[in-house]
Amino acid sequence: MSDFRIILSATMKLIVGLGNPGNQYANNRHNVGFMCVSRFAKERGWSFDKKEGLSRTSHGRLGGEEIILARPQTFMNASGEAVKKLVIKYRIKPEDLVVVHDEMDLQLGNIRMRQGGGSAGHNGVESIIYEIGTPNFVRLRIGVGHPNDAVSGTQKQVIRHVLGDFDGDEAAAITKVIDDAGNALATLVRDGIERAMNQFNKSNSTKPTHIGDTPVQLPD
Repeated sequence: MSDFRIILSATMKLIVGLGNPGNQYANNRHNVGFMCVSRFAKERGWSFDKKEGLSRTSHGRLGGEEIILARPQTFMNASGEAVKKLVIKYRIKPEDLVVVHDEMDLQLGNIRMRQGGGSAGHNGVESIIYEIGTPNFVRLRIGVGHPNDAVSGTQKQVIRHVLGDFDGDEAAAITKVIDDAGNALATLVRDGIERAMNQFNKSNSTKPTHIGDTPVQLPD
């Protein structure tokens, strides 16, 4: 584990959406973290116009608090390298770091927020834990389901699932989920994590997910 330790900071939140850079990955299930922070920024008229370290960032204020949104430009497995640079630069406390990422153990339509815990096998989250030296940051997990709605699958199935695009049957559901995620993030910033968890850690699932063959263009 890295021996890096986080330095305390002033009031500021760093919200990181996880994904893979490049147009070929833009609509993948694995990129739903990017989708969420992009929508959050767009709805507020913020733009990802800065290149800081290994991330594209957007800056704004919400509820009197400074917000930095980030999309790491490393690949998913090295997300921690990008996050670490921003944490050091802005002296972010663990509780003020929020990571938005896909979660196969949740059905499409569900979101869950929590602070701390393990990576649950998510390589991007594992990379962040390793690089910043603590698991005690906030996670907003966006359900994408298992391949063919199976509890387990072969490695090939899993990779195909997370690197596959949301299909036509999933389009309406994921659009609502991205909206819910944005509302959860806003509630977190304004009212704190307990209020956000109480309000949004609920089941709002749609039909089970599966690997489809008809990709759709999702809103940015």
